[in-house]
Amino acid sequence: MLLYHGGDYWYFPKGHIEHAEKSLETAIRETAEETGLKRNELKINNKFRSHEEFSFFKGKTKILKTVIFYLAETRNRNIRISYAHDGYGWFSYKEATKILSKHKDNITLLKKAHSFVVGREHHRNDVSRPKSVAPVVSN
Repeated sequence: MLLYHGGDYWYFPKGHIEHAEKSLETAIRETAEETGLKRNELKINNKFRSHEEFSFFKGKTKILKTVIFYLAETRNRNIRISYAHDGYGWFSYKEATKILSKHKDNITLLKKAHSFVVGREHHRNDVSRPKSVAPVVSN
């Protein structure tokens, strides 16, 4: 699942850590705020965790940022996006790769998550249909 931010900018749910939150708590809260998905509707896989580091300038001040990504599954495909987004979509891996193609870091994360999911499915003898999978992130 990707959130639409306008123009050609799609991204995963994310947000800022508040007060004394742990990164996973932030990811759950931000996912709920941005998508309407509640904690009890998410099955978070604690074996997948990735991060992205980048910097930017706010005026003359250089800001260093780390975004921590988690992977979650949900059976609820009904999303209620926040005011900060213009839309959302559920995409196959191939579709998401095309949509995120202009953003190298997003592609890297998507590939890591896909490899993890495919590897996990391959090692299971479960032939049931995969559930919807959405990265859950915080920063």
